[in-house]
Amino acid sequence: MLKVLITGGAGFIGSTIASACADGGITPVILDDLSTGRAEFVKDRIFYRGDIADARLVARIFAEHPGIGAVVHCAGRIVVPESVEKPLLYYQENVVKTLALVEALIDVGCGRLVFSSSASIYAPGPDLTVDEDSPLAPSSPYARTKMVVELMLRDVADSGGLQVVALRYFNPIGADPGRRSGLQLMQPTHALGRLIEVDHTGEPFVITGHDWPTRDGTGIRDYVHVWDLAMAHVATLRRFEAALDGNPYNVINIGTGSGTTVRELVEAYSLVQRRPVPTRLVDRRPGDVAGCFTRSDRARRLLHWRSTRTVADGIRDAVAWAEYRHMVLGY
Repeated sequence: MLKVLITGGAGFIGSTIASACADGGITPVILDDLSTGRAEFVKDRIFYRGDIADARLVARIFAEHPGIGAVVHCAGRIVVPESVEKPLLYYQENVVKTLALVEALIDVGCGRLVFSSSASIYAPGPDLTVDEDSPLAPSSPYARTKMVVELMLRDVADSGGLQVVALRYFNPIGADPGRRSGLQLMQPTHALGRLIEVDHTGEPFVITGHDWPTRDGTGIRDYVHVWDLAMAHVATLRRFEAALDGNPYNVINIGTGSGTTVRELVEAYSLVQRRPVPTRLVDRRPGDVAGCFTRSDRARRLLHWRSTRTVADGIRDAVAWAEYRHMVLGY
């Protein structure tokens, strides 16, 4: 049975990928320092608590699990406003530690890496769509760390040290439909998490930026259900050679191909919950972008993957998870 090492596998996305792998017959091995991840997300997994930059720990994991055939690298800091305030932290955690991890992987002879990248590194075209060949112009320290890591991984792959598939995520929403894990942050910073939060407090939902070049002035996003995202990782692991497309390094966008504005997300949430959510418009924050959505079919062509869940599905699963988290898990 194939095993995969998932760094950051106790977090929102990493834990969902682990569940999708387990469901698909791939055994996940988790490495996470639990700085933001949750211990309950890995209670039924092979789990190592530690730092991805700890070469001895990485070597121990591979010695104890020689069947590991690939690594999915999800570990890292992801909050844009925090990255603006603390850029050194983001370069240390996202870039320096990834470099140490890659060195350790090469030392143990692991030749395959799936990197969790981000569509936030793109410079969207006039229609706010992008494909994998679109120019890059990251607008926050967080996004720049993703680009720097991609450039480093490309160079390593070109040298023959590693084969890499970088999956550029768009905007994950929802939760594991099986309620095994979901958004774990107490104070979410992404739009749907904040919507759920204010819906319970009765406060208006704050829309940051209302003069973007979109159909209603609010930012636009490609909201992909986290379970669809997880299944894209399973497809990448199973079709790794195809995903490379003849290259040592390849990039694949993981999105729905549809753009939803923030105001439209609020309207969809109100429909699902059958009650209106009041909103308040404020100016853009440092690091904010208009957003984009993918026009690429590379994931379908190489991975035989496409999204199957809607924005409404994502909202329903996210709300159900939030209620479960509060009532059962107590946070």
